[in-house]
Amino acid sequence: MKNTLFYTDKYKKVEKRIKDFLNSQSDFLSPRTLSSTRAAGDAIQDLLAENFKSILGDRIKEYSSEFARRAMADLAFSDKEGFYHIIDVKTHRLDTKFNMPNLTSVERLARFYEDDKNYFVILFVAYNLQGTHVEVNKVHFVPIEFLSWDCLTIGALGWGQIQIANSNRIDIAPQSRKKWMIELCDTLFEFYPAEISKIKERIDYFRKVKERWLAKED
Repeated sequence: MKNTLFYTDKYKKVEKRIKDFLNSQSDFLSPRTLSSTRAAGDAIQDLLAENFKSILGDRIKEYSSEFARRAMADLAFSDKEGFYHIIDVKTHRLDTKFNMPNLTSVERLARFYEDDKNYFVILFVAYNLQGTHVEVNKVHFVPIEFLSWDCLTIGALGWGQIQIANSNRIDIAPQSRKKWMIELCDTLFEFYPAEISKIKERIDYFRKVKERWLAKED
């Protein structure tokens, strides 16, 4: 059974609701938070956490926004079709420079996606500031497999971290999970050998460092 939230145009309606909701809010930032993109992002996330259940409506069966900072999810809900969604909220201030946020570990995602009922969803909010007013320019609310590999990269942390290569460029390309996960595996088959080569270079370098130190007097 396909998740009708994402394999129909319903997710686009949710995107519009989120954008309209955020743009309808009175100023919720203080002058002290304007210089901090993290503080502004946290404020947007908190506002969404408090109101997401009402934004999504009667589709939600169970909802939670209580997660540790290092958890995969910022929000999560199960729906009446039996699907479980964890949501990673990402915010991007459009007048800031290039950034490449982490999404999740490749290993954690692979384990999570062993269950076809699970969905790892990116809620991406791009915004500008007009004084203390947040003006949302774009919202994406899509499972990670709708993100094209043209806008993703792998970072060298742990098993590998899936990252958005540049927050100014998000390419949405709805496709099957099977196709996307196979492309993830192929990407890792190129990534891991390159990392092994780098590690060998570092080992060789520190062998030489050790030799120099062994030759020194105490």
